[in-house]
Amino acid sequence: MGNNRREIIRGMLSEQPFISLKELSERFPTLSSMTLRRDIEYFEEQGECIKVRGGARSMKFITTSLEESFNLRLHANSAAKEAIAQRAAAMIEPGRSIFLDSGTTVLRLVNVIRDERLTITTSGPNVALELLKKNMPIVNIVGGMINRDNISVSGTQAMHFMDDINIDIAFLTPSGLTLEDGFTCGNYSEGEFKKLIVAKARKVVLLMDSSKIDKSLPYTFTRMGEIDAVITNRELPPEISRLAKEMNTDVIIARPE
Repeated sequence: MGNNRREIIRGMLSEQPFISLKELSERFPTLSSMTLRRDIEYFEEQGECIKVRGGARSMKFITTSLEESFNLRLHANSAAKEAIAQRAAAMIEPGRSIFLDSGTTVLRLVNVIRDERLTITTSGPNVALELLKKNMPIVNIVGGMINRDNISVSGTQAMHFMDDINIDIAFLTPSGLTLEDGFTCGNYSEGEFKKLIVAKARKVVLLMDSSKIDKSLPYTFTRMGEIDAVITNRELPPEISRLAKEMNTDVIIARPE
């Protein structure tokens, strides 16, 4: 019944800009308001609504189709991404040259980076805008072609932009990880750009929540042994953990509180 109820609520969110707790109580009279609030929290975690006073607002009616797609990812696995971001931020020292990938986990990282003297280069236009809310970091944004799916910049121009920039530590976000294919993404141009960053950076750290495990996208941009660390929110599959140990790649588990 629970799954069926949530499918009904999902349908309501796809058809109306706002659903109230009163409306849900009338639709499901045998359920407590606490249960219905948990349903709203579930859909907020999935990125399908925003919890507001008295009910929920549907994300479908708040954003354009592009923004909706990005916001679905932004709100998915939010507790895991927050924990990963906190561990990543602890690696950043003042005065360093940092590269930040695009992606929703990196946006979380930007929010917890201390406002101190850093040089930060990013391929994410939205990441750069968030960084400008801080006073001390110098912010460079890569020029080139924007990928609409994940709001990132890549392409030949982006790769040339990086020619004269040194990187102490790079934080990258894969879209998938499997034993056979390594760390993958879904866009060829983005994959080539990430390969360049892996080659240039003195230290490479991948930020990856557990939803990316056992997913393989078309383009491999790096493998265990080519990177220094992976920060994720739960243990990797045993065979991947063994490979990481053999390749001297640190696996850091950042469990949500």
